[in-house]
Amino acid sequence: MEQNKRVAGSALAALSALTLGVGMMATPPVAQAQSSSSSIVDEAGSSVNLGSEMGEVPERDAPVYRSGLPDVEPQGEPGTVLAEVPLDVNVGLSSASEQYRIAYTTVDQHGKPAVSTGAVYLPEGEKPEGGWPVLAWAHGTVGQSDECAPSINPLWPVEEEYLNTFLDEGYAIVATDYVGLDSPGFHSYLNGKVAAENVVDSVAAAHQMDATTDTEPVLADEWAVIGQSQGGGVALHVAHRATELSEDLEFDYRGGMATGAPAYVENLLLTFGPSFPPMPLPEIMGTYMLYVLASVYEANPDIDFDSALTDEGRRMIAASEQSCLFEVGEAMEGVNLARAFKKPLREVPEADAAIREFLATPVSGYDKPVFLGHGLFDSDVPTPIGVILNSSMWLRQFIGSPRNNRVVVRWYPADHVDTMNESTADSVPFLDGIMN
Repeated sequence: MEQNKRVAGSALAALSALTLGVGMMATPPVAQAQSSSSSIVDEAGSSVNLGSEMGEVPERDAPVYRSGLPDVEPQGEPGTVLAEVPLDVNVGLSSASEQYRIAYTTVDQHGKPAVSTGAVYLPEGEKPEGGWPVLAWAHGTVGQSDECAPSINPLWPVEEEYLNTFLDEGYAIVATDYVGLDSPGFHSYLNGKVAAENVVDSVAAAHQMDATTDTEPVLADEWAVIGQSQGGGVALHVAHRATELSEDLEFDYRGGMATGAPAYVENLLLTFGPSFPPMPLPEIMGTYMLYVLASVYEANPDIDFDSALTDEGRRMIAASEQSCLFEVGEAMEGVNLARAFKKPLREVPEADAAIREFLATPVSGYDKPVFLGHGLFDSDVPTPIGVILNSSMWLRQFIGSPRNNRVVVRWYPADHVDTMNESTADSVPFLDGIMN
């Protein structure tokens, strides 16, 4: 099993590196035809393994804990807290002294007022003068369905350990679910720009809660952002805009930290078509890309993505919204996303620019310090992607315009998930340095 995982990871890393190289890469040959058979032959005579059709997405067999949070409509300016309740103990953090679930006003991917939910965790011990410094936590991929929202589910043990570390260090944590996860609307996956606003608005809302507004401040004005995986990309978008976004709120943004951050996904997505990929990707990677495709499609209703999609492709997109990551991943086992296309995505008018605008991760213009951690054995965000992103951001401390403030890069002998806790030996001192 582990050997197979490593082989799949190596193949994926090679595929990622190839994709990054062309643009970064020429459009693959268009397949002659698609059928229900397991393979096709493209115009160059190469075989494309289409794998199997997407299976039924299994029902999720896990309880959710909504903590009694009422349904609310967006009101007021972004950052307005709309409701707050004690967080259900089944989804809490063991190091928190108090913890809450909140709903607040923010914006969606179309720039319209929207509601997001989230959790707020306060540390134990004596509150410092001026209040607890705040960490905004940007979570990783959970899925597209409402039932996937982190604030209604127990955290993974690795996430719990990670967040408890920062609570134990005396940081309050504000953890948005992002719009569309247990709140009305669509979760615009890897839409870093809108997720950044969801994060900043969650920090504003946390400062407005009844539980944090006392005669003396419970939460300090100083804050930073931390994120893993999808949330690592979100953290970078937050870090790129946080000074601007929080200035009017009179908060003091100090810096950001991202582990396992995805990047250059636009280059990979733009290669997809009826003869690419040439074989099924690992099911989790296929699920990620299906989420990306669904989100780009939903965010750009004026672009004719339907012209590139097969009927099967449209069914796959619809199915991806039915449950959470591992359930959809199970249905995607052995499926080649090439089945979803009747022509390459990049041949759709205006698709190239829209996809790049939606997915691109900024590499320069960070006005506060950034910490980047990546695993050497990461197959979810393959190491070549981390090398290129991290190197680009590090170099732009010294060249180009606008330059980055300070970029710290660390590598760990770990996979995608375990990098979080491996990194704390370096990230805790980094945060202490920028927050104090």
